[in-house]
Formats: sequence, structure tokens, C-alpha cells
Amino acid sequence: MRREVTDKDGVTWTCVQAYAGLSGAAANEDAARVEGTRDSYEVVCTPSGGAQTVRLELKGGWEESYADEDLLREIEARRE
Repeated sequence: MRREVTDKDGVTWTCVQAYAGLSGAAANEDAARVEGTRDSYEVVCTPSGGAQTVRLELKGGWEESYADEDLLREIEARRE
């Protein structure tokens, strides 16, 4: 699943769990899991403009549980 959020500058960020292209949900989950954690996953957010792609570590269920504002805060924090 992917999420799109738009920041205050009008940049739309498309976020997907890392390794989303692997066949099988179990393979995707295992590959994206942050090493040494039980419920954190690597998520890649790609901007619509010239900004740099960012990689986040988010808790499982991030697709539904993170509010847009929370996801944008995580993106902004990683960009700094």
C-alpha cells in the first residue's frame, strides 16, 4: 500500500514500504523490517519535485495509523 501526502510547499510525497515489489506479503514484511526490531519498517518517500527521496523507520500499520501531519513531520525531520 502507498500513501501520498502534500507538504506546505506543495510537494507531494509518495510513501511505500521498502521492498514492496517483492512477491508475497511475508517476503515484503521480512525484508522491510528494521533489523533488531519487532514492529518497525523501512518506508521510502519520494517527492513530486526536486527534493531528495527520504527513508523512514515507521511502526507497523503506518499506512493507516499515521495522520498526514505525523508523516510529514517524519519526512521533514529526516530531511534536516
